[in-house]
Amino acid sequence: MSRRKEPANPSTSRSESTEDHLERIQELVESNGYARVSDLAEALGLSSSTVSNMVRRLAKRGFVNYQRYRGFTLTAEGAAVAAHIKDRHRTLTELLTLLGLGAETVEREVEDIEHHLTPQTLAALTALVGYWKEHPTELQAFRRFQARRPNAKKPPQ
Repeated sequence: MSRRKEPANPSTSRSESTEDHLERIQELVESNGYARVSDLAEALGLSSSTVSNMVRRLAKRGFVNYQRYRGFTLTAEGAAVAAHIKDRHRTLTELLTLLGLGAETVEREVEDIEHHLTPQTLAALTALVGYWKEHPTELQAFRRFQARRPNAKKPPQ
């Protein structure tokens, strides 16, 4: 009898699309108290039918409280996943901002890499952000080091 092996990284069981939907649902719920398919579709730049199908899948997986033709909210499990996604997004945004990258570059890079981090990597990056925030002189020392490097290029803004 073979047992199904659980993924080492729990986020690997969620697609980027799933995570993006949960992240936007949480944002809508925070601002409106609920989310609607039409609002979510607009926020994600997708068709209402595509979003409706995903919301039904999220409901089947236990992430969303959904009733057809009504607004929906996140379940406790969905809210926990969305909070993790938000924390990960915030950590990456803070890190890249501390490194001196411009807002547009930060936004693009965070969207590109946020779904591909292991929990160990995220924990290390979170610790680094915390360290630099508590020890700004160390961050400045790093920035001076970075600027002195022979082939150092100014980070794109």
